[in-house]
Amino acid sequence: MFNDHTLAILGAGSIGQALLGGLIGDLLPPERIIATRRSEAGQAALRDAYPDIQVTDDNAAAVADATIVLIACKPYQRTALFDAIRPVLNNDALVISVLAGIHSDTLARELDSTNPIVRAMPNTPALVDAGATALAAGTTATQTHLDLATAMFEAVGTAEVVSEKQMDAVTGLSGSGPAYVFMFIEALTDAGVRQGLPRDVAARLSTQTVFGAAKLTRDSGEHPAILRDGVTTPGGTAIAAVSELEAHGLRTMIINAVETATRRSRELNESDE
Repeated sequence: MFNDHTLAILGAGSIGQALLGGLIGDLLPPERIIATRRSEAGQAALRDAYPDIQVTDDNAAAVADATIVLIACKPYQRTALFDAIRPVLNNDALVISVLAGIHSDTLARELDSTNPIVRAMPNTPALVDAGATALAAGTTATQTHLDLATAMFEAVGTAEVVSEKQMDAVTGLSGSGPAYVFMFIEALTDAGVRQGLPRDVAARLSTQTVFGAAKLTRDSGEHPAILRDGVTTPGGTAIAAVSELEAHGLRTMIINAVETATRRSRELNESDE
């Protein structure tokens, strides 16, 4: 699938580097990958971690021969980046964007191109090959382009194809979702400390509990409510705790948090129109 392709990763921060770890060797040889970072320290870190790829701060040089271009900068940095690559971007290069909230038609307009565009919304667990990524094809992207993008992100986790109108919801759910889970682990750890556990023990137990519950949900295929019922025995400790969580609106808070993040994702594109 990746025969003769050359990949440029523009802004190889955490997500870009996660992809590098999954792609090198299995899908692409390192000599056909070029990554950019603005700072000298960032470039040095890339070279140390991936000594066989090309590293530069020149985005235009990076895309000159690329057949796949991954845009992984911050959304507010894209104007300068697009100005640099617009004159040299190959017309048939696949552009994959991980910019939160920025629609494919906005990207096409700003790039002033008809390049095939696929939007991707990964999340940070891609750093440990456990990412959840949603992908949506722009109007000029074909199934072949979508398959290429999907294979890239499956190298660092799972990937789901959605319609572009659903991407804001994906950003609110799985794109921002690790932040919610990290907060839950932190709170669970603090709760254990309050009840007398050493912090390191509480942290390990909290982290493993969240990991194990997620793995059981995924691997069993059971609805989370059924799995919860398996823990909440009549009159027991778990049902007492679940009652307290419900009384304080945990479910509503999570739903509202995803709605807020979804709305913010939508605003990011609207502010640039």
